[in-house]
Amino acid sequence: MREKILNDLKEAMKAQNKEKLAVIRMLKGSIQMEELNKKHELTDDEVIGVVTKEIKSRNDSIKEFEKGNRDDLIQKTNAEIEILKVYLPEQLTDEEAMQIIEEAFNSVKPESSKDMGKVMKEVSPKLKGRYDMGKASSIIKEKLN
Repeated sequence: MREKILNDLKEAMKAQNKEKLAVIRMLKGSIQMEELNKKHELTDDEVIGVVTKEIKSRNDSIKEFEKGNRDDLIQKTNAEIEILKVYLPEQLTDEEAMQIIEEAFNSVKPESSKDMGKVMKEVSPKLKGRYDMGKASSIIKEKLN
């Protein structure tokens, strides 16, 4: 994963693609910060976590830009998200995620909303980086109630 990011950085430099270059440099910096914090080289799963965090940050920014009617910033941020999505594994559809959640419910057999953590613990490894965990969490809460 790291090599792919570094190769894409070099390609963006050669192609003089300023937007892609800026996003990949930011991502590389975020990965380096995370490595400093964790004091080890990140695994591919951890890199995916960093990419997911960056995308989530941009989605939050878009919500703020919508409040301020800043269409120019919304478009720029959406373009950045599209560049970052290249580094995520193939995303699951809602149906595939629901199937995984159903399987977790069948194995954990939750009795109340207190069992939310048990269900999330079962679901997280299968969905992390491949599906919006906020969506998954709200689906599980709904099913528990």
